[in-house]
Amino acid sequence: MKEWPVPKLPPRRPSREVSVPRAKSRGVTDPADMRLNDHVPLGIRVAASWSWRLIVIGALIYVLTKVIGGLAEVLIPVAIALLITAGLKPIVDFFDKHLLPRSLAAAAALLLGIAAIGGLITLVVWQIQTNIGDLSQGVTDGLDKVRDSLRDNFGVSSTQLDNALTTAQGYIRDNTDKITEGAVSTATTLAHVITGLLVVLFSTFFFLKDGRYIWLWVVRVLVPKTYEDIADEAGLRAWGTLGGYVRATVLVAAIDAICIAFGVFVVGVPLAIPIGVLVFLFSFVPLFGATLSGMIAVLIALVFEGPIAAIIVLAIVLGVQQLEGHILQPFIMSRSVSVHPLAVVIGITSGVTVAGIIGALVAVPIIAMANTVGTYLANQDPGEAAKLEAEAEAEGAPVGSEDKTAMDQLAPNTSIEASDPNNKSGV
Repeated sequence: MKEWPVPKLPPRRPSREVSVPRAKSRGVTDPADMRLNDHVPLGIRVAASWSWRLIVIGALIYVLTKVIGGLAEVLIPVAIALLITAGLKPIVDFFDKHLLPRSLAAAAALLLGIAAIGGLITLVVWQIQTNIGDLSQGVTDGLDKVRDSLRDNFGVSSTQLDNALTTAQGYIRDNTDKITEGAVSTATTLAHVITGLLVVLFSTFFFLKDGRYIWLWVVRVLVPKTYEDIADEAGLRAWGTLGGYVRATVLVAAIDAICIAFGVFVVGVPLAIPIGVLVFLFSFVPLFGATLSGMIAVLIALVFEGPIAAIIVLAIVLGVQQLEGHILQPFIMSRSVSVHPLAVVIGITSGVTVAGIIGALVAVPIIAMANTVGTYLANQDPGEAAKLEAEAEAEGAPVGSEDKTAMDQLAPNTSIEASDPNNKSGV
């Protein structure tokens, strides 16, 4: 039987590896994880990365809010002291440069601020005491005018008004105990206010006297050495923003108060000076302060002089607010603070939720400073500071600014590089 030859397979060609592009995954070194990530769409991975970062930020904000709420009795006076310091610092610098040592300059500027506030309060009390008789008669006549206006224009009868007054008196009589408890609570609050005022005074004095050295100590303790200069510059820029905001707010508030007080005086409404002081103080609360003070001025005009005077005062208040919104704010405030109105509204609402009126007062400057610091840090090269430090160490030059050297000479124990390892003294 004939045998057929067994065919041989042709030699195999060398196989070429086909490279399959894979999605890049940062920080993944395990091939199994890389294969797993290949099955997850890029959009989902990006969304997950953003999600956990936002959760961490939200948790941090929540914890920070709780801490601020728990330490409000300390943090609020310190925040007010910083605002006062930003306003008085130019006066201290002038006295320090031309007349007095730094300590005496800080004390003199603080006394001037206290004298100015005391003078305004004295002026308001003096005007009220001088016109107390006319004010009592004016209130009585004004209430009669309001009652007549309600009866003639809105169909409210005298019986309905008397019933409403009787109901109010009965409510006060039935809730005397609650009112007394409120008085006791007010006394406790008054004690807290006095304590807070003392903290404000002491903090303001030391911020004016040693604010620069306190800030440098904070930078040395909390910031790594490589980034000390960047943190210091960011703090200086934030402080410049705060000072500009305070000075611009004081100027705008003074113009508003003078214009409204003069208009109220021309109309013939009493308490023109107290109304002006009220407008000045309320102007420090953005957006809502001017509206509230204007409503109070209109109400006083309605009670003392009737509806026509109230309408005229309302027109004056609206005119001053238009002046502020279209002329004063763009030309004065925008040079120091550039914050979107939406950020202002959200900030004020959050401030009121956390710390009440004081929170509304400090919300805008905090947002403005955060905007300044964020913009500055976003333009910094993170590797530049390390490079400069390496070059300085290679050349044998000391790393640090002249201000840090001056702080070491003034208070050497505040340096975190002190030779004594057990030294934990502060500023």
